Amino acid sequence: MSKNIILTHQEIEHKITRIAYQIYETFVDEKEVVLAGIAVNGYIFAEKIAAELKKISPLEVLLCKVSIDKVHPENEITTSISKEAYANKGLILIDDVLNSGTTLIYTVRHFLDVPLKKFKTAVLVDRNHKKYPVKADFKGISLSTSLLEHVQVVFDENDQNYAYLS
Repeated sequence: MSKNIILTHQEIEHKITRIAYQIYETFVDEKEVVLAGIAVNGYIFAEKIAAELKKISPLEVLLCKVSIDKVHPENEITTSISKEAYANKGLILIDDVLNSGTTLIYTVRHFLDVPLKKFKTAVLVDRNHKKYPVKADFKGISLSTSLLEHVQVVFDENDQNYAYLS
């Protein structure tokens, strides 16, 4: 199976910077925001956005790792911080790829148990093949692909990140 690069390392870096600015503009009136990244790649993406937000804004950033069973999303969802830690704050739910919307919609439902000031979503790649009414407020790229194609984001340990279509 061949790999067609859809985002290079440099392009991903530009997307991270742009999304960080969009988040800052949206939450400019807040002192603190919570970046809730869906494990594994969504959390890595959230860490990168958090690092950029810390460079460009005075916002205090609280990172939260969200663990969900992607095969059985109806199972319990856990977070690395307590519900009290993100209650009444602005929260951005982050994942690497928005495909069918299943993971995002179940995770959104989890966070709706707690009152939030604002709730937004961010993804690096939006595939436009949703089966649920969920959207990304902040997205790196929108991509119309066939259902047989697969988008993979690679965040490697040498910080040479890329996304490809196979």
